[in-house]
Amino acid sequence: MEPVIFTEDKTSNFEEVVNKAMEKPIKHYEKELASIRTGRASSSLVEDLKIECYGNQVMRLKELASIATPEARLITIQPWDNAVVANIEKAILASDLGLTPASDGKMIRLQLPEMTAHRREDLIKILNKRTEEAKIAIRNVRKEYHNQIRNAEKNHGISEDFAIRLTELLQKITDEYIKQIEELNQAKAEEIKFDKMTFEFLLKKRR
Repeated sequence: MEPVIFTEDKTSNFEEVVNKAMEKPIKHYEKELASIRTGRASSSLVEDLKIECYGNQVMRLKELASIATPEARLITIQPWDNAVVANIEKAILASDLGLTPASDGKMIRLQLPEMTAHRREDLIKILNKRTEEAKIAIRNVRKEYHNQIRNAEKNHGISEDFAIRLTELLQKITDEYIKQIEELNQAKAEEIKFDKMTFEFLLKKRR
C-alpha cells in the first residue's frame, strides 16, 4: 500500500491516499457481484469474459462483440468477426456461468433459466461471503494506515493531537466505504430474490 507523507495539520494527502487504497477493494467487489448470475439477463455477466483468439491473443468479450439483452432472460452476442464465434462459445462453456451457448455461426444466444428458490438461497450465501470479504479488505486498509499513523506519532513525525484527528478521519472514511458495500449488497440481494434491476442501476449511478 502507498505510504503516507504526513504533514502536521494537513489531512488532504492522507485522505487522498486512503481513498485510493479503499477504492480498489470496492471495484473488485463490484466486479464480483456483477459476475453472480441471477435470473435477469445483464451484459455485465459476460462482457469481461476472456477469449483466446487470433493465435495467442487474449481479449475481453466486449472488445470482440456487441452484447445486448433483448429479453429479460436472454443475452445476445454479435461478434464483429465471425471467425471468433467458436472461440467465444468455448470460453462461455469453460466459464462458471453454467450456460450453454446457442449459435447460428453469426450470433450467439444465451438463455438464462428460471431460478429455483434453492438456487436463490445459494446465491445469497455466495453474496454474503463476497460481502464479508470486501469488508475485511476495507478493514485491512484501515489497519495498515492506522499503523502508519501510530508509527508517525511514535517517531515524532506528527503530534498526538494530529494523530487522534487522523485516526478519527480514517474511521470516518472506513465507515463510508463499509456503507457503500452494504448498499451494493442490498441491491444485489434484491436482484437475486426478486429479479429487480436495483444492482445494475446502482452500478451505473456509481460510474
